[in-house]
Amino acid sequence: MSCRTGALITTSHFACTSIFDDFKVSTEFRRPKSCSSVRIQCSSSSPDLHVTTEKFGNDASLTGGAYDFEKATTSLTQKLLFTPKKVTLVRHGLSTWNEEGRVQGSSNLSTLTETGVAQAERCKKALVDTHFDQCFSSPISRAKSTAEIIWQGREQPLVFLDSLKEAHLFFLEGMKNVDALRMYPKEYSTWREDPSNFIVNGVYPVRKLWDTASDAWKEILLTPGENFLVVTHKSMLRALICIALGLGPERFRAVDINNGGLSVFNFNKQGEAMLQSLNMTAHMYTDHIYRYQKKVK
Repeated sequence: MSCRTGALITTSHFACTSIFDDFKVSTEFRRPKSCSSVRIQCSSSSPDLHVTTEKFGNDASLTGGAYDFEKATTSLTQKLLFTPKKVTLVRHGLSTWNEEGRVQGSSNLSTLTETGVAQAERCKKALVDTHFDQCFSSPISRAKSTAEIIWQGREQPLVFLDSLKEAHLFFLEGMKNVDALRMYPKEYSTWREDPSNFIVNGVYPVRKLWDTASDAWKEILLTPGENFLVVTHKSMLRALICIALGLGPERFRAVDINNGGLSVFNFNKQGEAMLQSLNMTAHMYTDHIYRYQKKVK
């Protein structure tokens, strides 16, 4: 693993503020070429600086990461899990209807574009060093194709869950956004501005999405294994993330996820969630490879 970390400077007292008066740090020092990071410790009780080098590794204590959150959040399973879990959520690559500005919903007619395929390949490369016990995917084509690309070469078969399907948006599906606004101004405006109250024939699609996303979480978390990959759609991802954070359907547009964006949750044995990363997209623009911190024990 390459080292991208600069020097970590820790002081035991605020009085030690003149460290750079006595110790000059060059650019080369701040960006060491070796994989060892530099820690400088100083104390106002001693005039000498104590310098040590060490590898950061994945020790959360060195980065301020949380290592315990029992009973701090709400259980998504209401059952004790055998082990803690880490779940990586991925939005499918760019689709034809994304590109055309159409409302997609649960339609299976929108497929990955060449750009979408390339984005899925980037996700595959970004996660190459991560072991996953299982991959769950929506069976809708744009998510299914993305999952197949990312999972290619791995041993376990893909698992397709109907509970990961996108929200069903009825007559709006397939329409260009500009046409939907013109033809159904009231309904479309409600969908965009007050989605939890968008209703068609007595059905509230976003509220229903919260129910199916809750079912998806239970299916995933109660599956044997410790590290899972989930490939699905933006609205479903919004529901999964909000539910894990204890947010209701009225907060549907509180989060946004890009095509190919990755989000990571840790779960303790009680099935309680902690968001570790949201909508990571560095791999969309660089050859970045993700290496996660160790899970909660």
